[in-house]
Amino acid sequence: MGKVSRFEDLKCWQEARQLVKYIYQLTISGKLAKDFGLKDQLQRASVSIMTNIAEGFSRYHKKEFIRFLNISQSSASELKSLLYVIDDLEYVESHQVELLQKHCEKTKALILSLLKYVSSQLPTNTVKEPLPQYVTKTTFVLPDDFGAE
Repeated sequence: MGKVSRFEDLKCWQEARQLVKYIYQLTISGKLAKDFGLKDQLQRASVSIMTNIAEGFSRYHKKEFIRFLNISQSSASELKSLLYVIDDLEYVESHQVELLQKHCEKTKALILSLLKYVSSQLPTNTVKEPLPQYVTKTTFVLPDDFGAE
């Protein structure tokens, strides 16, 4: 088990970051660059995956982390669905869409795996802890397969 004290160390966040890069590269040229609504939605969905992992990690309670991980994995599904639109409209080649959809699936699987692990760490009989006035650092002890190598 290793301590993960930065969201940047999470594999699911790293994969989501790569996905954002790919989506932005895809949307800067061709027909897709001119379809402002779809381009914006693709970019927002991809960024949502990454930022919700980070935001949830920075929350004080595990239940909040779980909530944000759930939003993040939902955004991965949204992005995968939007990729069907660009395939149907033939904005990019089908093989590119398939690769991106597989990346969405991989990212979502990593998020769901982390979500399942964090959920399993919740006590069944929870006692509410007082929220500290200022929380300066969040650290999670996670199995090594969730953090960067």
